[in-house]
Amino acid sequence: MKLVFLMYLEDDDALVMKGFREKGVSVFSRLPLEGHGSGAGGWYGEIAPYRSRMVFAVLPDLEAEALLEAVEGWPAGQDPGHPVRAFQVDVEKAVRQAGSA
Repeated sequence: MKLVFLMYLEDDDALVMKGFREKGVSVFSRLPLEGHGSGAGGWYGEIAPYRSRMVFAVLPDLEAEALLEAVEGWPAGQDPGHPVRAFQVDVEKAVRQAGSA
């Protein structure tokens, strides 16, 4: 099993959700984020926070790999300077509470 998570600008949510549908990823969690980074030189030296999102899913190994390969082929989003970024990590162990269905 793999944990796959994607970080992206809120404006690219439709692109990410379309990609999930195309790869059959129907169970996932999505969170709003506030992204930060340094701005160009200027009065304040920083840019306003980005409206970002993170979505994550636990997937079988082959499905995770297929999703990451698909992300590499997605068209540019609303801001090419802030592409969708995908990450994959191994799930060493997973449990659930007793008494659940």
